[in-house]
Amino acid sequence: MATWAYPPLSADKLKAEEEDSLARELEWLLTSFQELLASLREGLEECAELLAPKEPGSTLVLSSVRSESVKGFVTRVGTRIVKGDIQLRLSSLPPTRGANATRLTFSNIPGAPELVLDQLATVRNLVNQSLDVVDVSTWTGNPLNASFISGQLHLLHEHISEARTTLKGTTESLQWWENSADDNVFDPALPPYLSFQLAITEAALVLNLRTLEPTAVAQAPTAFATDISLTGLSLRDRIFGSRLPTHDESGETFTWRGEEVKVKEKIRVESQDPSLIAVMAKLSALEHEVLKCISSLNILTGEDDGESV
Repeated sequence: MATWAYPPLSADKLKAEEEDSLARELEWLLTSFQELLASLREGLEECAELLAPKEPGSTLVLSSVRSESVKGFVTRVGTRIVKGDIQLRLSSLPPTRGANATRLTFSNIPGAPELVLDQLATVRNLVNQSLDVVDVSTWTGNPLNASFISGQLHLLHEHISEARTTLKGTTESLQWWENSADDNVFDPALPPYLSFQLAITEAALVLNLRTLEPTAVAQAPTAFATDISLTGLSLRDRIFGSRLPTHDESGETFTWRGEEVKVKEKIRVESQDPSLIAVMAKLSALEHEVLKCISSLNILTGEDDGESV
């Protein structure tokens, strides 16, 4: 559609009118952002409330679906696991004499180390930082300065996006050999060579249990071992064929607490956390809204930073 004015305007006058119209539209957009910032603050405060350490907390079932391998629960208050009782029946972890399962109970002894979910602590800090950005954008600086508001929106998007990604789960959070729980979190302490790791994946609480053995023990043959072979193929393998790996980490070596170990048995149990699911949904919606603001501002300022809705 062609746009023209009558009587015709000179090129300089037309350009000045266009710039004036664009400036008025930009001022209107920046003014409307103040109302949107109030809405973003409300959404972030709801996230902060869901992550706050409020009693009695969330009690989550941690039980294997089709076996008796893991049966129990944990209670989460904010970023901490404050209570838990889990029964284990693992072939590689024989129970103590007279018991039919290995029981893991979270310690309530004063001074015992706490089990803190570092991912949730990170998400909570990022949500609080996002609230600070909204406050600065609202009460500090010039709200009609496009450059200032653009910088604040990009910073806000960075915090919200990182919080959502952290709640989704990152590669670093799954490095169990660095993130296993302290043995003394439990009373009595964990059995030797048992890795207990709680992490957040897709806004769900995931328990990863691994029984371990030192590589020196795993590789040392005995005089009566049936798998001794000078040809590289054990007697068992020659008769029955190669055994399939029992889990996805079979054969791998890890450095755990300063010692090289292999994973004998691995169990993964997942428990959906309604509060974390709600936080994840809210962060996704907030991230989308901030991206829309950035995109609208880029259109009027003629900038293109590669971010889109």
